[in-house]
Amino acid sequence: MHKITKLLELPSLLLGRFLLGAYFTIPGVQKITQYEFMMQYMSKHGVPFIDVLLPVTIILEILLGLVVIFGFKTKLSAFLLAGITLLISMYMHNFWDLPDGADVVHETQNFFKNMAIMAGLLVLSARGAGEFSIDNWRSQRKRNLA
Repeated sequence: MHKITKLLELPSLLLGRFLLGAYFTIPGVQKITQYEFMMQYMSKHGVPFIDVLLPVTIILEILLGLVVIFGFKTKLSAFLLAGITLLISMYMHNFWDLPDGADVVHETQNFFKNMAIMAGLLVLSARGAGEFSIDNWRSQRKRNLA
């Protein structure tokens, strides 16, 4: 691998994992502090089974966000977060199904922003966490024990 590419890879993967993980962890915590508001917001968007889905979403966002940050089971975690992002986007940013007078531009922007985040998660799920990660540490440890 070219030296410059290798030099850019380490901080890019580390910072990318941190930002992607924080994108889920912080809103997950905010959903706890604004629980009633989130229930009403989800209801307004026609989300089914809110009593179950909101707590599950909170747990998944916080847990999976943290494991992506630390690089643990990164490929699976990033893939699951990509799926969650798609589902949330389909329900919460459904710009194609908004009534007249709704903020279609804002919801369109949020939908495609989420698709870009989903793309980053899919790349991470294909590429892996990189050198500075629990995944890498565990892999090296297994090689050293063999």
